Amino acid sequence: MHVPDGFINAPVSAATGVLAAGAIAVSLRGARRELDERTAPLAGLVAAFIFAVQMLNFPVAAGTSGHLLGGALAAILVGPFTGVLCVSVVLLMQGILFADGGLTALGVNITDMAIVTTVVGYAVFRGLVKLLPRGRRSVTVASFVAALLSVPAAAVAFTLIYAVGGTTDVSLGKVATAMVGVHVLIGIGEAAITGLTVGAVIAVRPDLVYGARGLEQKLKLRVNGELVDAPAARPAPVAARASRRALWVTGLVTSLVLAGFVSFYASSNPDGLEKVAHDEGIDSRAQQHASDGSPLAGYGVKDVEDARLSGGLAGVIGVGVTVVAGSTVFWAVRRRRTADASPVGTGV
Repeated sequence: MHVPDGFINAPVSAATGVLAAGAIAVSLRGARRELDERTAPLAGLVAAFIFAVQMLNFPVAAGTSGHLLGGALAAILVGPFTGVLCVSVVLLMQGILFADGGLTALGVNITDMAIVTTVVGYAVFRGLVKLLPRGRRSVTVASFVAALLSVPAAAVAFTLIYAVGGTTDVSLGKVATAMVGVHVLIGIGEAAITGLTVGAVIAVRPDLVYGARGLEQKLKLRVNGELVDAPAARPAPVAARASRRALWVTGLVTSLVLAGFVSFYASSNPDGLEKVAHDEGIDSRAQQHASDGSPLAGYGVKDVEDARLSGGLAGVIGVGVTVVAGSTVFWAVRRRRTADASPVGTGV
């Protein structure tokens, strides 16, 4: 669903750019409340993992493929504000380095793929966890449904943006039907990836899953005839740090393997937006990407002739750059939170 340059006119692209900038500013402030010493390192890893999995296009139907959008996954793992930042970092890296998603359309892509998917996905998730029995299985089920619905929601958002700023004269009814129809199917893949990932993390370290906080059944003790909450059992600090480090290393290695090796076997079929754009003639107004001359354009390393090696190197570089960029952003946000929380000295 990466919108290229030329699909949306300049005024609407500029308006979505302003909206995206405002959402990122709000998210930077909100992320201060979500990130702490446990989750800040995880946020950079989440961005890198989303980048890696987005390289794995999976076939859906009628010669179409899809890939993870990641907004619901990021929101559930690290929080909605941090989730918007995670996906935005991925989109920025993809647009600048890999010529994937137009630079003038960056505001459109952040609005559609980062903001809409995160807001819709997390709203659905929170609603479901309030209705379902408290427990880890409910978190996984809610994650599945939230991710499933976030993808067609993004398709609807694109259709609305195109209705206002589209550069071709096509039937909006046809665009809406085609976009929502194919992205419901893509949403099933998104839901499976999200459910499996959240389930895997929550099985190892449930305390690191933002969406699972406060859902544990508290142990009750009877004291003087009254039931009171038992003190929460906390892992030893050294063991907790070791377990976080193991999770981070495992996640990074998994991301590198997915992007550097598994991505070679991804579907070569056009994704949902590309297919609809071609069928409806929207792609007739697509413009050449400003980063087409990038050494990594098209997810391959320039002058490396072997396709498997070229794509694998590009994937590894992308994961590395994304984890560094994301970790830098989230480290700075966490540092700002620490500074804001520090007591202010008063002169006497």
